[in-house]
Amino acid sequence: MRAFVIEELTGPDGGAVAEVPEPAGAHPWANGRRLLIEVHAAGVSFPDLLQTRGAYQHGRRPPYVSGGEVAGTVLEAPEDSGLVPGDRVAALTLWGAMAERALAMPQFAVKLPPSLSWAEGAALYLNYATAWFALHRVRLAEGESVLVHGASGGVGTATLQLVRALGGRSIAVVSGDEKEKVAREAGADEVVRSTAGWAARARELTGGRGVDVVVDPVGGDRFTDSLRSLDVGGRLAVVGFAGGSIPTVKVNRLLLRDLSVVGVALAAYAERHPSLAVTLNAELERMAADGSIKPLVGRCLPLERGGEALGLIERRAALGKVVVETRSGGGPGGPALPGTEH
Repeated sequence: MRAFVIEELTGPDGGAVAEVPEPAGAHPWANGRRLLIEVHAAGVSFPDLLQTRGAYQHGRRPPYVSGGEVAGTVLEAPEDSGLVPGDRVAALTLWGAMAERALAMPQFAVKLPPSLSWAEGAALYLNYATAWFALHRVRLAEGESVLVHGASGGVGTATLQLVRALGGRSIAVVSGDEKEKVAREAGADEVVRSTAGWAARARELTGGRGVDVVVDPVGGDRFTDSLRSLDVGGRLAVVGFAGGSIPTVKVNRLLLRDLSVVGVALAAYAERHPSLAVTLNAELERMAADGSIKPLVGRCLPLERGGEALGLIERRAALGKVVVETRSGGGPGGPALPGTEH
């Protein structure tokens, strides 16, 4: 079968389309439970980029097939998974998604409603599961305010939609007009610019008190100002470090204003508390079916341009989700943002 294979850990340019064997056995994280999917589209995210440089904690040695999540049709499924051959699904793979067939983890797989295209399905699981878990970890309550960094990206747009669905008020942090447009389309109540005193502006928008929650997939030098933007008792969810550097915190900042910083690592938590994944999957299926969430696909590229898809993440040029199609035709729904390429 055809796949986009990373041959060396030199970044997006280290990969190319090649013929590889059919997937055998089960995904290493699936406890022997084989879920084989005929892939129509693969989602591309920051962890996929890190893997191409050997910088991700769950990376693979080359050669390996890139891509961390899929949308496609079930070919084989465990009897206890609730899935049967022919089901349209979105699922996590961690690697192996940019191929004609892929092994996925049944504990992290959901059925796709007919209203979502394959491209939108490939943009569903990782971003929305991450966003949902982040808001779960900070115990978001109805009416609370949430500052969202990286608000025009995949995790950011998912977080904005979920905040609205859960009855919160969102403040998006973006760097320009185009990204502001995407954030507002995703449901941002307010937008502030990362280039001009965003922390102070966020406090102004909350009557000088500060926000209740910050969701941060960026990290870097924004971290301290994120703490400053919080109200007393505020919570900051650490999602990732797309900004490139891992920040540190002086814990007296937490003590003096009763702040909390929580990590967001779904796989580790779900392994310790398996019921969480059941609840998460049910919520994602419900919200996708009733239209509360709808992934924003910014770029949709063919398999041969897998390196370019990864490069968009590296340059922080992605608006919404970057998707690679392994088969032509996006199915019902179509892309959500203008300029999508097929």
